[in-house]
This record gives sequence, structure tokens and C-alpha cells, in this order.
Amino acid sequence: MMLWGTGWPVLKILTENVSWEVATFWRLLLMSIAFIPILWWKKKPLRLPKPSWIWVGISGLLYALYMALAFWGIKLATAGAGGMIMTTLSPILTSILVLIFIRSRTSSHHTIGLGLGLIGGMIMLEVWNGDLLTNNGNLIIVLAALAWSAISVLAQYSHNHLDPILYTFFLGLSGTVFMFFVAFPHGILQVFDQGIRFWGALLYLAILAQTMASTIYFIASSKIGSQKASSYMLLVPIFSLISSYLLLDEIPSLSLLIGGGISIFAVYWINRSKSIPANG
Repeated sequence: MMLWGTGWPVLKILTENVSWEVATFWRLLLMSIAFIPILWWKKKPLRLPKPSWIWVGISGLLYALYMALAFWGIKLATAGAGGMIMTTLSPILTSILVLIFIRSRTSSHHTIGLGLGLIGGMIMLEVWNGDLLTNNGNLIIVLAALAWSAISVLAQYSHNHLDPILYTFFLGLSGTVFMFFVAFPHGILQVFDQGIRFWGALLYLAILAQTMASTIYFIASSKIGSQKASSYMLLVPIFSLISSYLLLDEIPSLSLLIGGGISIFAVYWINRSKSIPANG
């Protein structure tokens, strides 16, 4: 969650000089390359079982869509707001998708926790000002949250056929293929004209915020269920606020701090329950 939270201000840095198409392609490509040493170390064969093809393909497309939407949205919104909207809505949307497609029960304890997280997010976003849905950047981040929620559910199902580490590798690889055709007309090689600030941001996002953090997340989803794993995402806004202040001088308001405290309590509330089913 700390790696993901810091990724939002780093992503803001990445939007300064290149298009979202090109940045998303290189982010996915470098992520895929970074997985090779991990696969070698874990002795994972580069085979994709046939039952997993369709799930990895759909997930890869959604993954590329999520990254593109996150890049586009953060270019228009602040890094702190992007992290807050994305990670507050994702657990709610994941629970809804699980309820619809997996037909898993959600305990009242879990529901209360998610409700507290939503309240914390509303306070952080100061929804009483009425500009949440009129801010184009915020709306795009909401769509990114929906894409990520769908990926979370598919990840849990795919782990019946594929190791989580292999799944994450093929997720990035399939996303890279999709984004190549999207980015090619926009000048893929323009990244080599960029300086150390751009490359530092790109490498952080591809290796730390994607390769390492995503692997940890998907392994957690397979162990404790996508609903409970996604509840930890309520911690990301806090790390996003701190890193946005340190990297971009974004000063959090009192409402952001109060809402963040409520969200942290929501994570504690959800995870102290032992009644949430492990399969979602």
C-alpha cells in the first residue's frame, strides 16, 4: 500500500512530458521485463494453461485500461485526490462485483467497515462542495477504480488455474501487447529524449509500484479473498497524501487528515472480523 500510495505523485511527474499512450506502454513493458528475474528465482515455467488464456487476456486489457485512465485522470487532478478517489471506491465496487458475479456473501461487519471507508473518503474529498462529479480528472479516476475492481475479481478466479506471480507477469505482458498498437502512432521512442526525472518516475512505477506491489496484492487476494484484500487499499490515500507533500509540496487540508483517520479505522474494523468468507 505504501508503494502504491507513493506511486500517485510519481505518476503526476510522469505526466509532465509524454502522452498517456506512450507512458502506459513503457510502464507495462518495463514491468514485464522486471518480472523475469523473479520468475527465474521462483523457478516458474513460462507456460500459460489454456483455461487461463481468456481470463489473462481480459485482465490484461483491463489492466492497460486502468493504467491509461489513471495516467489521464492524474494529469487533470491532484496526486492526493487521485489516490483517495481510486482507493476509497475500489473496495466498494469490488464488493458489488463479487456479490453479482461470484455470489459471495458480505458480512454486516465488512459492510460497516466499507461504509466507514466511504464516509472517510467523502470527508477527504469534501463532497459537500459539489465539485466531485464535475471535475473531469476525478471522474476518470472513478472509471479507473471500476477497472481495478474488475481486475481484483478476475484475479481471484484466475488463481484456480495459474500461480499469482505468473498471472501478474502475463497480465503485464498481455497489457503491453494491447498498448503497443495504441502507442505506436504516438511515437514510442520519444521516451529516450527524456531526462533522469522522467526515467526515475517510470522505473519506480514499473518495478516497485507495479512488479513488487501488484504481486503482493494478487497473492493476498488469492489467500484472503478479493474483498478483504481490497480493503487494505484504504491505506493508500494516507501514503498518497504524505508522498504528495514530500514530492510535490501538496499540503493536505484538515478534512483530508480527518477522513484519512476514519479510513485507517475502517481497515482495522474490517480486518478484525473473523466472519468474512475466505473465498471472497
